[in-house]
Amino acid sequence: MADSQASPSFPSPAHHDAVVVGAGFAGLYALHRLRGLGLSVRCLDAASGVGGTWFWNRYPGARCDVESMDYSYSFSPELEQEWVWTERYPAQPEILRYLEHVADRFDLRRDIRLETRLTRAVFDERDPGWDLTTDRGGPLRARFLVMATGCLSTARVPDLPGLDSFQGATYHTGHWPHEGVDFRARRVGVIGTGSSGTQAIPLIAAQAAHTTVFQRTANFSLPARNRPLDPAEQRALKARYREHRAMVRYSPNGTGRRNNDQSALEVSPEARRAEYEARWQEGGGGFIGAFNDLLADERANDTAADFIRSKIRDIVHDPAVAELLVPRGFPVGSKRVTVDTGYYATYNRDNVTLVDVDSSPIEKIVPTGVRTADATYELDSIVFATGFDAITGAVLAVDIRGRGGRSLREKWAAGPRTYLGLATAGFPNLFLITGPGSPSVISNMVVSIEQHVDWIADLLHHARHGGMVCAEADEGAEDTWVAHVNEVADRTLFPRGASWYTGANVPGKPRVFMPYVGGVGTYRRHCESIAERGYPGFRFLPGA
Repeated sequence: MADSQASPSFPSPAHHDAVVVGAGFAGLYALHRLRGLGLSVRCLDAASGVGGTWFWNRYPGARCDVESMDYSYSFSPELEQEWVWTERYPAQPEILRYLEHVADRFDLRRDIRLETRLTRAVFDERDPGWDLTTDRGGPLRARFLVMATGCLSTARVPDLPGLDSFQGATYHTGHWPHEGVDFRARRVGVIGTGSSGTQAIPLIAAQAAHTTVFQRTANFSLPARNRPLDPAEQRALKARYREHRAMVRYSPNGTGRRNNDQSALEVSPEARRAEYEARWQEGGGGFIGAFNDLLADERANDTAADFIRSKIRDIVHDPAVAELLVPRGFPVGSKRVTVDTGYYATYNRDNVTLVDVDSSPIEKIVPTGVRTADATYELDSIVFATGFDAITGAVLAVDIRGRGGRSLREKWAAGPRTYLGLATAGFPNLFLITGPGSPSVISNMVVSIEQHVDWIADLLHHARHGGMVCAEADEGAEDTWVAHVNEVADRTLFPRGASWYTGANVPGKPRVFMPYVGGVGTYRRHCESIAERGYPGFRFLPGA
């Protein structure tokens, strides 16, 4: 069924029990789950198709860094048995096909309004509910508002002087042309070496006449060791999928990753290096699970960081270039560790130049390219792999106003405050999927999404069963949770990295470590305990 069949027009006036914002993994499941409660639900998305992050991010090499058999829904045993993944790590086109299949299989499109962006949401205290405005007009009203807008969905282009003067083509990895881009015979500049940069740069360099990479901060990257999935291997996992799914829900990060229960400092240097080497050859983010204290003890972390640095020096032929690519000044894992295919080896190509913009900052974009403090680089195209206003950006892009007309932007001016990452005091009947203060980006997002959606659905069922029409997080419970999130983070090395986990990539954004790093299983058990005790930390109000 074509996406165009999901009409962007609304009946007027439109009243729904719930409006879900976003049609990616979170929004599709929220729509399905809430509809299963018998609620009238409408899902909105600004895109022209379903898929969320995987609709927009079509840059060369775009691929998930969680293995496909884990990065998939578990709510339907039939779905997980019938869908056949082709690779260990799924590429963007395959993930998008999967989400389109889900939308069709569960008849979700009839309740999705595409090319419709929510711009404003105002809470009505007299008749608890949300009055909503979209760029398609309205009026639109919902008792409950569910923000399934994604943690990495608000693309950020740096404010560089002269950008409008550039005579060539510019692209952002988060808003890639659907028809693709032909870089043959082109001189391409890539600004940014985070996750999207490390994935895109090898493929761009293989096609372009010359690629100039502008790196501000060297990042730790691990080999993916991607490969086609063995059908027999896939069948074997599917035979025990229910058991596997139950295990990952209570794992530290929501995957089947092997986690060693030893300290890196308790074993001999030879044994430690052997473990790192085995993890390096295995590929993927499982490297961080090599020892149990890599994200808690700086001395342990140094052993892992030094191993990766030695690998970079082994791979990159030019010692000077290798030293520029060696990360320094932050623990491995405190910033998102990227997973790549051939990233470091790309710098051995004759048609690739690495520019250190930490020592020679970009001064401006000129009509013919990029000017740094030391030189001007002539370019035909510029690719911005500069990431996102993460975790809070998409939520705060909407003018959300709660009790007394207070805006969420005002409340979160010094950093986001939530209860469980699911709700925020002063904004009744507003729910966040994988919001700040939840495992979110530190976890397998699909596992966390399903847990959040199920928990919210159960809370709404609880409220309706009791004749309640309004559910609001208590400010005291929120304060306690925020303090707990900070306390847990401070026991780790995570806050040591100036990363998008803390908002450090966005000028003026408050520096707050946003995810909950206590573990997916620990967080789930905490949420389960709250539900079992009748949802302490929430206030419920009856209908008129």
